[in-house]
Amino acid sequence: MQRHAVGPFAWLLDDVDDPAAWASTIRSLDIEGITEVVPAERTVLVVCDRDRSRSIGERLDRVRPQHTDRSTLPTVTIDVVYDGADLTAVAGATGLDVDSVIELHASGTYTVAFCGFSPGFAYLKGLAAALQIPRRDVPRTTVPAGSVAIAAAYTSVYPSASPGGWHLLGSTNALLWDASAADPALLSPGMVVRFRQVDA
Repeated sequence: MQRHAVGPFAWLLDDVDDPAAWASTIRSLDIEGITEVVPAERTVLVVCDRDRSRSIGERLDRVRPQHTDRSTLPTVTIDVVYDGADLTAVAGATGLDVDSVIELHASGTYTVAFCGFSPGFAYLKGLAAALQIPRRDVPRTTVPAGSVAIAAAYTSVYPSASPGGWHLLGSTNALLWDASAADPALLSPGMVVRFRQVDA
């Protein structure tokens, strides 16, 4: 782990192997002066009070992430109709048949690594190696809300209609982002997620 100053109000922890675990551990320590902890793919941003920034940075150097046993965490199950426009293309790219693509995706156990791109968009790690293919060469200008997709080492659900370059495997009616709720995001870093195949 490397720590870098981001202006006078934040520290960036770089090259961390499990950002969600780091973020969860830092939050659990309840360090006075920390106002926000944001995990990303390989980093954690820690926003803090300016007058405590130096001491907080020194405290962060002593943090060691506590990895939680996933079996003890509640699991969010998302029902999916596997009717995606890219199923056949994914099968061709992976050397699998369509049924095998669906089975591999639906049988996985995923963890929210970090959130970004758009409100409620969660990057889920745990995708089977056989399904890990690059993003589409040509992104779509619009991907429908509820689209279940894969790209590289991740799978996700588009919480709202937006442009996107991921491969579409299916769709869900689950509400990933509700701006009127006290906790708008259905998924947050560290959560366990499973997909369940359902009929249309």
